Amino acid sequence: QLQASGGGLVQPGGSLKLSCTDSRRTFTNRGVAWFRQAPGKEREFVSAIRWGDGNTRYADSVKGRFTISRDRAKNTVYLQMNRLTPADTAVYYCAATNSGWNVQYYDLNAYGNWGQGTLVTVSS
Repeated sequence: QLQASGGGLVQPGGSLKLSCTDSRRTFTNRGVAWFRQAPGKEREFVSAIRWGDGNTRYADSVKGRFTISRDRAKNTVYLQMNRLTPADTAVYYCAATNSGWNVQYYDLNAYGNWGQGTLVTVSS
């Protein structure tokens, strides 16, 4: 029931903004995260947000370039990605916990709900 959108082709140094929404329930009291999977690689943690207080976490590789945020009224989580490089090329997935915030927010297994993924390609 999670829908991710906003992917596309962008040149190095460019920006994209991804969106994630849950059409069946609110994100209230849940953790929401973005993961990505590049061709031939394992899915990796990118960023997470605790819906209740907006507390955020980032992978070192994106810290300072990506910003995760939420819009309560729209029940949507965003991932603003700036200064993109070819290394950011991947399918980006949003994920949400069933309830609460998992202290292992970086672990795939912390999330029981996944979106279909949106492709981000960074290339000149």
